[in-house]
Amino acid sequence: MSAVEQSGAYAAAFAESVENPERFWLKAAEAIDWVSAPTKALDDSAAPMYRWYPDATLNTCFNALDRHVAAGRGEQAALIYDSAMIGTTRTYSYADLLDEVSRFAGVLAARGITAGDRVVIYMPMIPEAAIAMLACARIGAVHSVVFGGFAAAELAARIDDAEPTALITASGGLEPGRTIEYLPMVARALGLTDNAPATVIVKDREQIPGAAADHGWLDWDTEIANAEPADCVPVAATDPLYILYTSGTTGKPKGVVRDNGGHAVALAWSMRNLYDIGAGQTMWTASDVGWVVGHSYIVYAPLLVGATTIVYEGKPVGTPDAGAFWRVVEQHRVRALFTAPTAIRAIRKEDPDAAELAKYDVSSLVTLFAAGERLDPDTYEWATAKLGMPVIDHWWQTETGWAICANLRGLEPMPIKAGSPTVSVPGYRVQIVDGEGTEVEPGTEGNIVIGLPLPPGTLAGLWRDEERYVKSYLSTFAGYYLTGDSGYIDADGYVFVLGRSDDVINVAGHRLSTGAMEAVVAQHAAVAECAVVGIKDDLKGQRPSGYVVLKAGADIDREVLRKDLVAMVRDQIGAVATFRDVTVVQALPKTRSGKILRKTMRQIADHEDYTVPSTIEDPAVLDALARLLGPGQ
Repeated sequence: MSAVEQSGAYAAAFAESVENPERFWLKAAEAIDWVSAPTKALDDSAAPMYRWYPDATLNTCFNALDRHVAAGRGEQAALIYDSAMIGTTRTYSYADLLDEVSRFAGVLAARGITAGDRVVIYMPMIPEAAIAMLACARIGAVHSVVFGGFAAAELAARIDDAEPTALITASGGLEPGRTIEYLPMVARALGLTDNAPATVIVKDREQIPGAAADHGWLDWDTEIANAEPADCVPVAATDPLYILYTSGTTGKPKGVVRDNGGHAVALAWSMRNLYDIGAGQTMWTASDVGWVVGHSYIVYAPLLVGATTIVYEGKPVGTPDAGAFWRVVEQHRVRALFTAPTAIRAIRKEDPDAAELAKYDVSSLVTLFAAGERLDPDTYEWATAKLGMPVIDHWWQTETGWAICANLRGLEPMPIKAGSPTVSVPGYRVQIVDGEGTEVEPGTEGNIVIGLPLPPGTLAGLWRDEERYVKSYLSTFAGYYLTGDSGYIDADGYVFVLGRSDDVINVAGHRLSTGAMEAVVAQHAAVAECAVVGIKDDLKGQRPSGYVVLKAGADIDREVLRKDLVAMVRDQIGAVATFRDVTVVQALPKTRSGKILRKTMRQIADHEDYTVPSTIEDPAVLDALARLLGPGQ
C-alpha cells in the first residue's frame, strides 16, 4: 500500500483536500482572525486565474502581532535578532514588535503611502527588515523585498517593474571580513530607473560608512522617533500582500504576487501540520528575508501562530566557526531549524567529525528541515548520523510560497527516503507527465506538474503580467501548473525531484537566471557568443559555468578575459551568482533552429551520459566540447 493510499491522518487530509477542497480550506481558515470571515473558499469564475476567500477581509499584520498581544501574550518573545557579525543579541517581545511596527507604519502613512502602494525593501538581515515588511502589511501597502546581495542593475529592474512609492534600505550589510555599502548601490539604481520613488528611508548602521543625509534621504531612527502609530487597515483576502521577484528564463525577473488571505491560511496550516510548531515554541529559519523562505518562515508563519522567530546575521561557518548554528540552537532553545543543504555541506566540510556540535547542548532541537535545493543522500546521512534526529527534506518554489512535497511531522510523520521530499502536501495534486502531457507510470521520469487549482498561499499571478503568467506556468499542459522541474514518483507515492528543466539554476538555494548572466557576458568587447549553464557543485548544489566564443581577431589573454567576465557578472548580477568558471570554445552546440543545447552541455560538463540530439546542427561541435571538458579538464 503506497504512502498516499495508507490509512491515517495524512491520507484523510489529502483526500479531503482533493475531494472537498471547499470544506478543507474553510476549516483551515478558522485559524485566522478575519474582519469579515470567508463563506466561500475558492473563486474559479475566471479560471485559470483562481482566487481564494473572495468574500473575506483581514489584516495580515493584525494576525501576526495584535491578536497575540490582545490575548495576553505580549511579553512572549516574538523575534530574536542574533548577529554573529557584531556579537549582538536583542529580543523583541510581541508588545515590543507591535510598537515598532505600528510606529514605522505611521512613518509610511505620514508620507502618503496607502493600501495598494508598493514599497521596495533592500536591507540586510536586521530586525528593521521584518519591521518594514510588517508595517507595509499593516497599512495594506504591497512590499517587494530585494535581496541585499543584488547589484544596482538588478535593484533598478525591480523598481522599474514595481513602480514603488518608497524604498526602505540600510547603510549596508556585513559579511565575514568585509562590509557591503548599500547606499552607493541604491543611488546608482535610482539613476538607472525612470520610476525612482519619492521617499527613501535609511536605517543607519554605525559599522558601515554612509548615512541618509549624504543623499538627502530620510533617517529611519529620526522618522520613527517622531511617528504616530498607525492602526491596521482591513484589506480583501485577494489583495496582494507582496511582490517577490524570481529569475525568469528571459532574463527579466518575474514578479510573483502573493495574496493576503490564502497566504495567512496556508502558512498557519503548515506551521502546525508540517513543522509541528505552535505558540511559544522557537523556529529558526536560517535564510534571508530577500528570499521566499525568509518571507514565509522568518517573518510571517512563526508570528501567525504565536511562535518565536530568529533573524540571524551570520554564516554557518566562519562566524566564527562551524559551530555557529549549534550555538544559536543552544542559546535560543530552537525546536525546529530550517536551512539549505548548502549550509549543512559547508558545516560538514569544515567539521566532518562534528566536533563543534559536541560543544553545545542542542537537546531542544527536534527536527532539521532542509529546502531550497535537493538534499543529496550523502548530506542527509551525515546530518542524520551526527544530529540523531529526523532530517526532513521538503520541496517548494518561490511561486508556491510553501511546501509542495513534505514529510508532515505535525500531521503524520512518515518513513524517510533519502533523496525524496516524501509526498504531496494536502492541496497539491502532484503528477508526472511526458512531453505530451500524459501521466506516466510510477518510477518513470518526466515533467513534474501540479493539477489546478493550486492551493491557497501559492502565487496569485505575476505582477501586471497575466499573459506571462499563463505562458510560463499554465499553457504547456492544459489543467496543470508547470513546475519547471523533472523527476518521478515511486510506487509508494514518494516524489523524487531530479532538477530544473529550464535555464534557471539553483546556487546555494538561490534561484538565478543563466539568461541574465549570458546577457552580461555578451557585453564584453571580445565575446561573440556565449552560454551559461548550471553544473554540479559539491558545496552549492549548482554553480554557473560560462562558455564563450571569441570574436574573430580578438586578442585577449584567457585569464584576463575570465577576470573581466567575473567582475562584470558580480557588478551587474551580484556576488550571490558565484560566477567564476569561463571556458573559451570554438563554437556552441546548437539545433538547426539555432537553440543552444544547454542541457547537453551541462551533461558533458558534469561527465554524465548524454545522447546526441537528432536536431543538432553540427555534431562535430559537440564532440569538440566533449574533448575539451573531458575528465581532468
